[in-house]
Amino acid sequence: MSLRTLKKMGVGVYGSGVYVERGAVIERGAVLYAPCYISVGCHICGGAYIFPYSYLKDTYVGGNTVVRSSTLISAHVGSDAVIGPYSYLREGADIGDNCRIGDFVEVKTSAIGSGTKVAHLAYVGDAEVGSNVNIGCGVVFANYDGKAKHKTTVGDGCFIGCNCNIVAPVTIKDGAYIAAGTTLTHDLEQGDFCIARCKERVKPHGADGRYKNG
Repeated sequence: MSLRTLKKMGVGVYGSGVYVERGAVIERGAVLYAPCYISVGCHICGGAYIFPYSYLKDTYVGGNTVVRSSTLISAHVGSDAVIGPYSYLREGADIGDNCRIGDFVEVKTSAIGSGTKVAHLAYVGDAEVGSNVNIGCGVVFANYDGKAKHKTTVGDGCFIGCNCNIVAPVTIKDGAYIAAGTTLTHDLEQGDFCIARCKERVKPHGADGRYKNG
């Protein structure tokens, strides 16, 4: 689809490196910044912004959603969401309204409820996550045991702190709180608090000679 055609359709196009394949639907009021590539099967709603270095294929992007320097393949993103920079939404990623999927976050075969934030450096795979959930930096949904994939269910209003491992299959019910550094292997009931850390042991001057450049 030529840039001239896009502009006639009421699409904002900035730069000469915008590529839109035939069959993609770009609604009036959407804005595309070069360089970006919108492949076949995409539907970009009015008011959405696709910023440079984004690649989209077979993906729906809702109104007023912002996509920054990210890859979206066979994904569905609701309205008023912010994606990226450097997010990777793989097949089956279903992102709700008003969500934030931040830098270096990968989502695969997972539904993310409205208002949920996965701000940075996380992997969400084979999961159903409720609304208004906070998923902290470094959280990994451990969905594969070497033989089969397993599902995680997270209820509404949950808090998952930084550097947690969620070992599927588990169910985390509404309002549960998982402290940073926890490896979770059991279900949590509504409102449960979970913390699982090894106790620190400090040996005075125990570092002497352990690091050759120290």
